[in-house]
Amino acid sequence: MRALLVLALVLPACQRQPLPADELVVLIEQPPRNIDPRYTLTSYDFKLSYLCFARLVSVDDPHLEPHLELAERIVPVPATGQEPAWDVFVREARFSDGSPVTAQDVVYTLEQLLDERTGNSVLRRRFADAGLVWPPQVLGPRQLRLRLRHPHASILTDLDFGILKRGSIESGRLIGAGPFVPEGPVGEVSRFVANPHYFGGAPRIRRLTVRVVRDANARLLSLVGGSADLTQNTISPLLFPAIEQWRDRLRLDSGPSAILFYLGMNLEDPHLRDVRVRRALAHAIDRERIVRTKLHGRARLASSMLPALHWAYHEVEQPRYDRARAAQLLDEAGLPDPDGDGPRPRLSLSYKTSTDALPLSIARVIAAQLAEVGVQVEVRPYEFQVFLSDIKKGNFQLFTLTTGEVAEPNLMMRYFHSHYIPTPANPDGGHNRFRYRNAEVDALLEAGQREMDRARRKAIYARVQQILAQEVPLVPLWHVDNVVVMRQVVQGYVLLPSAQLAGLATTWKRP
Repeated sequence: MRALLVLALVLPACQRQPLPADELVVLIEQPPRNIDPRYTLTSYDFKLSYLCFARLVSVDDPHLEPHLELAERIVPVPATGQEPAWDVFVREARFSDGSPVTAQDVVYTLEQLLDERTGNSVLRRRFADAGLVWPPQVLGPRQLRLRLRHPHASILTDLDFGILKRGSIESGRLIGAGPFVPEGPVGEVSRFVANPHYFGGAPRIRRLTVRVVRDANARLLSLVGGSADLTQNTISPLLFPAIEQWRDRLRLDSGPSAILFYLGMNLEDPHLRDVRVRRALAHAIDRERIVRTKLHGRARLASSMLPALHWAYHEVEQPRYDRARAAQLLDEAGLPDPDGDGPRPRLSLSYKTSTDALPLSIARVIAAQLAEVGVQVEVRPYEFQVFLSDIKKGNFQLFTLTTGEVAEPNLMMRYFHSHYIPTPANPDGGHNRFRYRNAEVDALLEAGQREMDRARRKAIYARVQQILAQEVPLVPLWHVDNVVVMRQVVQGYVLLPSAQLAGLATTWKRP
């Protein structure tokens, strides 16, 4: 309410500040660090890098299917008893300097990305897991062969990395084949121009400016005042009513995403190791009410890490709100209500979250709902880096976080395989911060990584989702919608479940 009051006082003073029709100004909340494909780490690093460095394959698709970009075709080589192999055919495309994209450029990029001295550690791990045989074979100007030591089902999505022109690193000028070309280093203000040689057609806007504005109120004010054009997933639902008041200048569009908001639990905790307690917590949370009141309906209730639009999604029973069932499960777990309607709780838990307004507000609502079944919850907000450090160390009982976009189901390996439990020596060793261990799930996830047949692979992940729904290592709450707020003059922007900014390539402004 305070934010809305401030806006109500300030917005009337906003004056339109017309931007050129051929320039689009996009607002983000944190600066990118580096868009060089070798060094991309943060979400905005990737988002802006992909605008400049086209990939062989992306998942910028409404159904999160692998989508060919610079690759024209990727075909398996008929098996002959040797290592599995795929031939990659590069489409006729040009870099931003007009030179053709070739198979040699792909090999050059892989050399740079996999270099232990300067390359990308995430990609090195990805291709090590895939068993990539080095070097790839160049079979023609636009054809190369990738060989693996063993079957690896996610080979297509593993090719989701930006391609660099051969020799561009040595020249000191990185050259890509994406829709935009950087005009200089990225940071608080990052500037790009349209690539006239882009294989998808030159963008309709000539200039793109990406500006950092850290305060959500200030981002909305910039849009209302006309000094910015568009922002994606940076306006809190707490401010949605203010957007409605300015519908003559702004509009809000939303669409499904592959990002899960979940309640995590420490399965090494004496109470939370009991599955009945975990199920009780799931039944005690009125997710529908939270989505309606806190998110203004801009989310889809979740039953799995995978969203319903995903090809590998398997429908399992959602954790429905049922206070009576929650109380029954706690009784069965040996945690009876000690004084009926009195103030004494069945058990007490701590709940860690970030200090950001929305997740903190949601945490307080969840805590109040759990209190209704006798679970006393102390909400402990922390600055995000401190909060995340505690989660990695296992220093928590409950927490809430979001996943990244879950496009490749193999990502479930990092969340639920026992090999990916963080350790004191390697706190970044995986996302299985719940300390979940299940030998059958481990085996299924390993099989899903190797199985090349789509139907059999889907059946494997269906079984994984069934087990997780029964054992509840986390409570899947909802898949938050992607939300874009833009000025009415902005046209042609496409929202994608991956939350990437590829839609900027087709965006234009009405005069």
